[in-house]
Amino acid sequence: MVFVPDMIKYSLMGNGNKTQKTTGATPRHILSVDQFDHLFVADLFADADHLASLTHRVLSPAENFAGFHIDITFYEPSTRTRKSFETAGFLLGLQVSVTENAGAFSSAIKGETLEDSIRVLSGYDPLCIILRHPEKGAVARAAAISPVPIINAGDGAGEHPTQALLDLFTIHREIGRIDDLNVLILGDCRYGRTTHSLVKMLSRQKNIHVRTATPEPLTLPEDLVNTVTERGLTVEESYELTEEQLAWADIVYVTRLQKERLPAEERSDFHKQYDIYRLTTDRVRVMKPTARILHPLPRVGEIDTAVDFTPQAAYFKQAAYGVPLRMALLRWVLKDQAQKYRSSIR
Repeated sequence: MVFVPDMIKYSLMGNGNKTQKTTGATPRHILSVDQFDHLFVADLFADADHLASLTHRVLSPAENFAGFHIDITFYEPSTRTRKSFETAGFLLGLQVSVTENAGAFSSAIKGETLEDSIRVLSGYDPLCIILRHPEKGAVARAAAISPVPIINAGDGAGEHPTQALLDLFTIHREIGRIDDLNVLILGDCRYGRTTHSLVKMLSRQKNIHVRTATPEPLTLPEDLVNTVTERGLTVEESYELTEEQLAWADIVYVTRLQKERLPAEERSDFHKQYDIYRLTTDRVRVMKPTARILHPLPRVGEIDTAVDFTPQAAYFKQAAYGVPLRMALLRWVLKDQAQKYRSSIR
């Protein structure tokens, strides 16, 4: 049976300290955006805002995790997710052990199962394991047997919950609200795990309207659309990008073609189709001055580089926000784990 964490519940004390009220789900795995309620998001963003305001994000000795370590194991390539987690760990005083291509440079190449690898890594007593894997559902399998928290850093075409938190945090920082929004998603909605997690996350906010513009075979999965519409999210799908859509949007979320998940014979055809969704300065001119363009990156031609200099471009700031956001998330995940270890050596 796949382990699914219970919904996270907690309250805020008046001085900003957290009083955790979990429903018995220990350790604190982060597997899906379905775990995050409004209180969790509000508390996390308040902590991330605080961390973002610190010069070089220097924490007091009482706030850091000196003497502890975390493990980052990625079976797929990454720049922003891996480096922002590494940086977040270092800034929290943690030692960070990294395997950045575990599929080729670990015993996986010899045939070791993911479950056995996780059992070995957890035996080295990290406070958590941050895991990326190409197979949908693999991270949940790892969490099912891990005695330490597992953080999902992307599982195939499944989910990327910390990216969804980062996307929403960017909206919070740039727009000033996370409710009452028009969101336009461009590109690969079929295989893009960031879009799956973002749409789920948006379905938990108030008065959000989503439109997509994507090649016909790359629309949102039907089961996902059914799930979020049952929660009250409005979703309109289109196969073309129009000026009316761009003028309507508060957020334009752009994604690359997930060519590594496409059949090889279809990749060139989709690349040609992708050109009609390309964001140029001419298209940006019809957007609201207050609107923002997000992209989980890397980009591979979906946004013209001239767009980088427009006030709507927020994707590089989005990447930078990953450090304080993931620092705040690690602080929440690791707090009880660190206290447990400290108590055991007294």
